[in-house]
Formats: sequence, structure tokens, C-alpha cells
Amino acid sequence: MTEPRLTSLSHGGGCGCKIAPGVLESILRAAPALPVPAELLVGTETSDDAAVYRISETQALVATTDFFMPIVDDPHDFGRIAATNAISDVYAMGGQPIFALALVGMPVNVLSTTTIGRILEGGSAACRAAGIPIAGGHTIDSVEPIYGLVALGLVDPRHLKRNSGARPGDVLILGKGLGVGIFSAALKKGMLDADGYRRMIETTTALNTPGPELARMEGVHAMTDVTGFGLAGHALEMARGSGCAIRLDMGCVPVLQGARDLARAGIVTGASARNWDSYGARVDGALPPEDRALLSDPQTSGGLLVACAPDAAEAVLDCFRRHGFANAAVVGAVETADFPKLWL
Repeated sequence: MTEPRLTSLSHGGGCGCKIAPGVLESILRAAPALPVPAELLVGTETSDDAAVYRISETQALVATTDFFMPIVDDPHDFGRIAATNAISDVYAMGGQPIFALALVGMPVNVLSTTTIGRILEGGSAACRAAGIPIAGGHTIDSVEPIYGLVALGLVDPRHLKRNSGARPGDVLILGKGLGVGIFSAALKKGMLDADGYRRMIETTTALNTPGPELARMEGVHAMTDVTGFGLAGHALEMARGSGCAIRLDMGCVPVLQGARDLARAGIVTGASARNWDSYGARVDGALPPEDRALLSDPQTSGGLLVACAPDAAEAVLDCFRRHGFANAAVVGAVETADFPKLWL
């Protein structure tokens, strides 16, 4: 019996599944405050990429989880993308991954065990590339296919990088091009060609391995990865946590080849509009519709966004290039402001 396309079983794919930032903020605001031990170096206070718990003076545990519904139809590719995306949060804190746990929810009466097995194989392939094992996990029978990881890592607290350390005068560097959400929307509509699909898989399965090396650089002050809230959303989180404003130069922002043309043709995700509704009022500057779509486009397994001193920028770019991120570019700067916002 022919199985349905994986993307036909999900109401949203990849990091486009995320609850819109404005809605999430309201939910978390209503949650009761809990005691925070001194050892918890990073919690929920700045919407950072992972929790970090101090074990000793030289070692802290980095813990994160990420999972979502299919963004592509190939089961092996789906597993690789989901696992790469989850591991990225460890790298974004400057940590080195040590092992993972699998989170698996599958409609077992709809998908064959072969297809489900291929998803898990894809996740294992990403973990092998990161040099870590999948040491366990949990499975459930669910209506929509869901796959992801709990990813654990270690970091020296002296080299820990938060999303809240940006300083006025810093430059901003982005490691990957934008457009993954736009490509996923085109794929669902049957409008993504083979070259576009190849570019999508290449970027979403590229592990953000520069993270630990960047974290050890004295001139690097803040780091995060760009995922479901788009470049604008995660830049605003950095601005809010750091008490500053961020200026972006859209002409310098790397974009996946073909993504701007698709956006110009109206091929965007519903999550992009929800993102913009949540934070568009804090973005100051005129934009053509396709650039607004790119700024709010949900990135699945997106690039690292780094705030660093100007004299460290070339070393940061060199690090990205040595790890295979040829499109890394300076995309903006950090500025003094009375309240966090994004300038264009």
C-alpha cells in the first residue's frame, strides 16, 4: 500500500510548528515562578537556546530539547534535519554535545515500520556526524509524525555564551542563509526544484560546529541560533536580553539561492505571518514584502547569530569558513537604545 507523503500528515513542518512568540510569551508569563538554584546559570529568563547547570568551576551541563513534524517527505532527511536542529542548541551555548535521547511520536497505523525506521536512522546519522550516541529515548503513537532529540552537552562556564551578552558597538555575524521556511512551503506546493531541495538539505543538515570554538574567543560576546522565530525574532531576543537595539542591513543578509524569488511570488509559511504579528511593531524601517517574509521566515536548523567586537569579526568569519560555512557574513550591528528594537 502506498504511504502518504510525510508533509501531508503534519499541519506545520520543522520549526514552523513553533507556537508564535507573542502567544508563547503570554503562556510563560502566566506560569508560576519557581526557586532557581545558584548552579542554574541559564534558565528561561532570556529565552536562551538551552538550560545550563554548573557542575564544577570548569564544567557545566547544557540541556535542551527540540522536536517537530516533517518538513520534508524523505524519512531519512527528516530525521537528519530534526536531529541536527536539536544538537544546534548545544553548539549555540558554546557547548560540546555528549549524547542524546530520541523523542518519537508516530502514527503507527499510517506509516510503516520501515519508514519510521528510516526517520530514526536519519537522526542517528546526524548524531554520528556530531560524534555522539543516542543513548535512549521515548516513543508514543501519535496522530502526526513527530521526531526530535533531547541533546546534552558540556561547557566550561568561563566560555559559556548566552544570547544576552551583546554590547553596543558589536557587529553581528550570521552563519547560514535564510529561506528554509520558504523552501518548505514551496516543497509542499510542489514548486521546489531538485536544486532547491539540495540546497535546503545541505543547510538544514549542516551542524553548527563553529559554536565551541567561537565561544572560546574573547571578542565574542553573545551567540544564539536562528530557528522558528526567524532572524528578526531571534535578533529581538538578543536585543531584549542585552538591553540594546540591533540594526540589520538586509543587503548583507545571506539568502538561499531562489528563496527571495519564491517569497516575491507569495510562497511563504503561515508561521512567518504569525511571527511578524508577534513582533513586527518592534521593527523600525520600510521593507518590501519579500524581505519582510525573509526576516520572519522560520528557519529549521538555522545558522548561528554571533555578536562580537569589531576587531574579532575577521576571526569569527574565518572560523565559520574553516567549518564549511562559506556564506557567513556581517549582517548588522548592536546599538545603544532606551528599549529593545530592531532597526533596518
